Amino acid sequence: MKFAAVTQQLAGLGSDKWTLHNAAQKRIAAGEKVINLTIGEPDVATPDALIEAACEAMRAGRTGYSNGQGEARLLAALSERYTERLGRPIGPERFMCLPGTQTALYLVLHTLCEAGTEVIIGDPMYATYEGLSRSSGAAPVPVTLRPENGFKIQASDIEAAVTPRTRVIFLNTPHNPTGAILQPEDLAAIGEVAKKHDLWILSDEVYGDLTHDHRAFTSALADPAYEERTIAAASISKSHAAPGFRSGWITGPAHFIERALPLSETMLFGSQPFIADMTAQAVAEPPILAREMAARMANRARIVRDTLDNQANLHVSLPEAGMFALIDIRAISMDSLDFALKLLETANVAVMPGASFGAALEGWLRLALNASDADTIEACTRIRAFAEEQST
Repeated sequence: MKFAAVTQQLAGLGSDKWTLHNAAQKRIAAGEKVINLTIGEPDVATPDALIEAACEAMRAGRTGYSNGQGEARLLAALSERYTERLGRPIGPERFMCLPGTQTALYLVLHTLCEAGTEVIIGDPMYATYEGLSRSSGAAPVPVTLRPENGFKIQASDIEAAVTPRTRVIFLNTPHNPTGAILQPEDLAAIGEVAKKHDLWILSDEVYGDLTHDHRAFTSALADPAYEERTIAAASISKSHAAPGFRSGWITGPAHFIERALPLSETMLFGSQPFIADMTAQAVAEPPILAREMAARMANRARIVRDTLDNQANLHVSLPEAGMFALIDIRAISMDSLDFALKLLETANVAVMPGASFGAALEGWLRLALNASDADTIEACTRIRAFAEEQST
């Protein structure tokens, strides 16, 4: 029996990235007390008010087929939100609603890319980005994000990677796994590269409301000089503690939405209306939940730093946003998966190996900041003890 070539192109780019997480889940299912710091789940349950909004919509009969682009109420709410945040009109015709950021990114790349094209992506990168690019036929071209630059992608490095096959510059700000936030000057320099070489900019901004210590977030859409070539994706998964509802969107030029809509409708014909109603309520409100969550996670990042930085040959990179901290273990091991598996086996602490996020993060660990303060302290204490053992 024959399979499509894409299945081979994606071999090793799916669940293999999550070997450590899956191993931790098996231990937990077997009754072991594992401190699991692998996945970027919110640290609170979905708010009752949002669940009730979805329930009310279902009881009101909002369970039928939806508009392929998105429900009118949600498109209007997104338009109001982005118009307010960007300071200029962003009409509802510039949005499309999809089940989560992952689906949104998939749609964008399949709309813009094909076999023989290339996508420039910062390395390290979120674990699915390589697979997303390859699924469209495009070759991902990694550009190293260096610690000395705060893990921020450099416009000069992007330009050095541009070829006649380049189609998209794929950004992630705030960044997973590093927590770096691109500043307006960074985005302007990247925009100039895109303009010079007639490239698209795709920006995953799902952590935009989760900045630490009141840092400002700037969307790649902020500068109108580049809005005709820029598409941003986001969702309520992180900001509103609603990952299981799978509700996201893309924002881009109206002509892009027109071209992408028929492709979207070959996968699904609209999202669930009752989830759209819930999402409309969520995006219309101030991001209070996200700010509270970000404050807790910033505090836990400081706990990680204070417990582990410059201890037992470990070093901590403090994030500017998001749900993760990075631990540099290069002085101990350049095999992050082996280190993480041994940590799980001997200390019952699960963290993600940096290698899951690209070659540039080999010799690092990603630690989620969604456990309680007490569990974070205990996990760090165990990590330090394990690292001391490995250093002797």
